[in-house]
Amino acid sequence: MKGIILAGGSGTRLYPITMAISKQLMPIYDKPMIYYPLSVLMQAGIRDILVITTQEDQNDFKKLLGDGSRLGINISYVVQPSPDGLAQAFLLGEEFIGDDACAMVLGDNIYFGNDFESLLEDARVNAENGKASIFGYQVRDPERFGIMELDKNNNVLSVEEKPLKPKSDYAITGLYFYPKGVSDMAKRVKPSLRGELEITTLNDLYLQEGLLKAELLGEGFTWFDTGTFDSMMEANNMIKLVEGNNGKVIACPEAIAYEQGWLSLKDLESAGELMKKNSYGKYLIDIVTKESEN
Repeated sequence: MKGIILAGGSGTRLYPITMAISKQLMPIYDKPMIYYPLSVLMQAGIRDILVITTQEDQNDFKKLLGDGSRLGINISYVVQPSPDGLAQAFLLGEEFIGDDACAMVLGDNIYFGNDFESLLEDARVNAENGKASIFGYQVRDPERFGIMELDKNNNVLSVEEKPLKPKSDYAITGLYFYPKGVSDMAKRVKPSLRGELEITTLNDLYLQEGLLKAELLGEGFTWFDTGTFDSMMEANNMIKLVEGNNGKVIACPEAIAYEQGWLSLKDLESAGELMKKNSYGKYLIDIVTKESEN
């Protein structure tokens, strides 16, 4: 299975900061924002990842992530010439995806909650068996989001982009799993009135064929779309609080890669030594110490 991180866009809601740096490279507490969606794909067991960036920012992403080998994964890059809608990612990534199933996560989305891995596994199994999955989160202002309407058994009845009169309060978050052939399906998406290839339209195509499933992020789960200063601050505070309470680093790609068997203990130790002057590096060294004692 392949994975895509959509990290393009102009970040105008975060001007003037994003006039000089990509939003997805800005820090969320102790790590770059892109580490959070990257960790989601890695938690799903995905090792082949495409990062879609702007031309101006691509070298900065390459400097941070390289080819992914230090994380035990394979990272490729492609430029998004202009932000023409989320479904455009599957056209830009057609060659990369090939004949595989594919997950996509938006580069500014942060997920945190218990048993997230089981939801990711369900979505992966669905994709490998020919069905798409979208992740729903209850919100107070559903008119601001793409919305999924569900029946009493949580089957998807409809999807709608920023409706004036929402049929539910379940927002469709920026994480999607699709079966093989998603690029061909994306070619059927026509530009919306605002001239974009809407991800909601793509999801509706799967729904009309009876191939769309919902994974719901329940109580105790947190989702951030960190596209504004307020949401970034809220995410910073949450990550700081949780990491301070449990002594772990949330969305740590090196630790996830070790758990997945993609990095050795020696690899983890080397990464920790590189960052040993901060809590991130000390966390990696603590893992090495505990594993060595067992």
